Amino acid sequence: MKFYVDISKHTNRRRFKGGGVFPASFKTAVVKPLLKKSNLDPNIFNNYRPVSNLPFLSKILEKLVFNQVNDFLIANNILEKCQSGFRTNHSTETALLKILNDIRCNLDNNELTVLVLLDLTAAFDTVDHHILLDRLKNLVGLSGTVLNWFISYLIDQHFFVSMDTCSSETHKIKCGVPQGSILGPTLFNLYMLPLGDVIRRHGISFHSYADDTQLYIAVSPDDTGPIDVLFNCILDIKTWMAGNFLQLNQDKTEILLIGPEGQKEKLLPKLKNFKLSQSVKNLGVFLTLSSVLFHTSKI
Repeated sequence: MKFYVDISKHTNRRRFKGGGVFPASFKTAVVKPLLKKSNLDPNIFNNYRPVSNLPFLSKILEKLVFNQVNDFLIANNILEKCQSGFRTNHSTETALLKILNDIRCNLDNNELTVLVLLDLTAAFDTVDHHILLDRLKNLVGLSGTVLNWFISYLIDQHFFVSMDTCSSETHKIKCGVPQGSILGPTLFNLYMLPLGDVIRRHGISFHSYADDTQLYIAVSPDDTGPIDVLFNCILDIKTWMAGNFLQLNQDKTEILLIGPEGQKEKLLPKLKNFKLSQSVKNLGVFLTLSSVLFHTSKI
């Protein structure tokens, strides 16, 4: 298959292979439900995790495109600097180190930290294709044949469920990034690009790993103004997510108040409408108040 087009209107040296069309035969995923743990009851549907399998050749083509698109994104400084998910030289460890270092700097300045862990519901599955393509065109700068290739890549994706010797009918995927794909995580990061600007308008510190976003502020016990700013930021985030077909799960959003016990008491009335946690699971690591102050808890 021959394919030779400019990666974007900004450069005539970066090229990748394909003809503005992603092959239809690469667009059908086989979804196989697998038990989350071997000791779980196989008769309960919630005990299964859907695993999406795509054609091997489709992943080879996606990898070729990903390598050149990723080079372009890095060269043009397009990626969100506070996003550590699915990026070279970034990981859950680098994200946690950044957040914990900022929290400990706040403690050194005799300030408390309010840490908010936002929870999104099935974020990768609710990505709107029209909005995503608008991001690729207007924020990333793709156009012409390259943009057409991504349009072809996203539309008319299908899946069917296979279990043992049984298979379901084939269904069309109308939203979301292709699960199990090479390009899916990067496309999700690009879909989330405007969120950083929403948060920065409020002057709130944040860091993200894929769909896990953490907000945190330094606050003095005698000045609760930053908490009001944080609440307004969360409201704007919720509004932005609703407009982008993302759902913020407020019931699972967690807040950790970090600092000396005597100083924390002054802030509790301001946080009475939120469920404060004594321990949170943050990017695979359990954090408690003592672990943040002294050491991390178990992974």
